[in-house]
Amino acid sequence: MRVLGLDPGLRHTGWGVIDVAGNRLTHVADGVVHAAIDHPLAARLVSLFRQITAVVESFHPDEAAVEETFVNRNPTSTLKLGVARGIALLAPAERGLPVAEYSANLVKKTVVGAGHAGKNQVQLMVRHLLPGCDGADPDAADALAVAICHAHHAATRRRWEAQA
Repeated sequence: MRVLGLDPGLRHTGWGVIDVAGNRLTHVADGVVHAAIDHPLAARLVSLFRQITAVVESFHPDEAAVEETFVNRNPTSTLKLGVARGIALLAPAERGLPVAEYSANLVKKTVVGAGHAGKNQVQLMVRHLLPGCDGADPDAADALAVAICHAHHAATRRRWEAQA
């Protein structure tokens, strides 16, 4: 199974692709798509949609996973991040992929073992779990962590469904 992980952001959206074979995880690719901050919101969203769609078309994932938005002190920023997250959900879904969602704390707990781990801890564990992705950008490392989280939780969910 090939999984696309997405860490949505209005300026920078991280993406990471892994292959999953049983318990074996293999790094395929990662990167960050960017939207120009000086463009209107609608144009930035179109840019993000097109770039994420290009990633989907290039790597042909079987499933996608997106990090959920956390609420911060600035409601305007939270709303804009939510809109970017909507694009991250829409782009793979529009191509027919099932899309899962995971909280940031669950992603960190799955990958690092602590729900409040810092970005540097996430990067280190992603590099450890996925040999060959040494230079992942922090946003791309977060996206790979989302993909790893999905790989683990989807496998468990499938086992439960098979036994039911």
